[in-house]
Amino acid sequence: MAPPRTPTLVASPSLWDPVVRLTHWGIAASIVLNALLDEGGSLFHVWVGWTVMALLLMRLVWGAIGPAEARFSAFPPNPLAALRHLRELATGKVRPHPSHNPAGAMMAYALWATLAVVTVTGLIMTGGATPMQVASDKAAVASGDWSALIKDSEGESDEDRSFGKAAEEVHEVAANLLLVLAALHLAGVFLESRALRRNLVAAMLTGHRDK
Repeated sequence: MAPPRTPTLVASPSLWDPVVRLTHWGIAASIVLNALLDEGGSLFHVWVGWTVMALLLMRLVWGAIGPAEARFSAFPPNPLAALRHLRELATGKVRPHPSHNPAGAMMAYALWATLAVVTVTGLIMTGGATPMQVASDKAAVASGDWSALIKDSEGESDEDRSFGKAAEEVHEVAANLLLVLAALHLAGVFLESRALRRNLVAAMLTGHRDK
């Protein structure tokens, strides 16, 4: 007769690893800081932009080499699946997913794409200057006009000025779109948490969820 097995305690399954949580909350904090405390064109704005760029690059690399739940292959963009999930969410009958649900996946890609546009246009506006280089130009910091960091106005062609103006306009539109997407993301997390009867915010904070 085999001896009785000793019951073992099984930990809650790991859902979000430290890199995913760091990049998620770091980007979220940056968006909030820019929306509430920052003024466009300030040195702080540039620091936040470079921080977001670093966090975004980290998350994109992690999406290729990280654990299963963090990889892009775990939540490929699928608009039709996202629409089906939203219909399920409207009825309050949704099933849990090992990574992002289809609607959450589409939102993640939309946020990353918008962050990339904000970052690239910001680099264009500052000529790729680092925060330290920006800080050394007192006139640019005081006025919020970064054109001097790119080249002297006299040597700047009409085409260059038009390109810089277009980048500034796209930057502003993308930044506003980012706030809209963030608000929709929060609404989706709230509804999904209610439907699953599970605190999804806590899972992103601790890295674990209830079974």
